[in-house]
Amino acid sequence: MTEVDLELDLKGMNCPLPLLKAKQAMSKMQSGEVIRVEATDPSSVRDFASFARISGHELLVSDELNGVFIHTLKLK
Repeated sequence: MTEVDLELDLKGMNCPLPLLKAKQAMSKMQSGEVIRVEATDPSSVRDFASFARISGHELLVSDELNGVFIHTLKLK
């Protein structure tokens, strides 16, 4: 299990807010730290996958549990 440095509960927010709030929080984090984001917007799956690919951050997990999408990223 990966240790998480920051968890964000962004449930109830619609695209693009979950990604924007996560990016804002990540700007204050250090390389190698891990952030976990919980969102209810199904578009967040596509958004976080694209963001990881473009930014170079590592998308460790993108999962769904009872309508909550959980994205875990490791900062480059």
